[in-house]
Amino acid sequence: MSAIKLYRHPLSGHSYRVEVFLSLLGLDSDIIDVDLMKGAHKQPEFLQKNSFGQVPVIEDGDITLSDSNAILVYLASKYDSYRTWLPEDFAQAAQVQCFLSVAAGKVAFGPAAARLVNVFGAGLDHQNAKNISHALLGEINAHLADNTWLVGKLPTIADVANYAYIAHAPEGDVSLADYPHVRRWLTSFEALKGFVPMQKTIVALAV
Repeated sequence: MSAIKLYRHPLSGHSYRVEVFLSLLGLDSDIIDVDLMKGAHKQPEFLQKNSFGQVPVIEDGDITLSDSNAILVYLASKYDSYRTWLPEDFAQAAQVQCFLSVAAGKVAFGPAAARLVNVFGAGLDHQNAKNISHALLGEINAHLADNTWLVGKLPTIADVANYAYIAHAPEGDVSLADYPHVRRWLTSFEALKGFVPMQKTIVALAV
């Protein structure tokens, strides 16, 4: 089997979701950096891979896929023979989908947006993003008070999808100090076999 190609930016949490999951699954991959600062993701060659002009994108043989959560579902469905990352149980599968929606919603508009302001200088409402972040972290912290993982007894792609931007929330001036169960969950995720860290950023724009 040839290696899966991953087109990513090293500071993109969405790209990192796919990168770390490929490693957790033990799959061979070729990592190809896309220079977002120079607009490489908006060039015709890349737009043929993803017409929305966003990373990540994977190429797995003849299959080309974009959208980080969709890619996680694909990889779990195709390559996880034990079906633990995307459970076959209907109720747990629905719960995983719920947390994928959290990753695409509150996480995107909270810690991901707050980090975008500091790391990339995005013109977003930083205070609003931080407010959303702390509301979300309070909810997840309460959920994790009685749960090791976001869904069920084992890690799933729900954890993969939500880990990056929560772990790197401090880069957006969102402290994790008040959320002990969230910090314990992050530590558990980082202890998984195959875990690789996302590149950290020196936040030059933070004040």
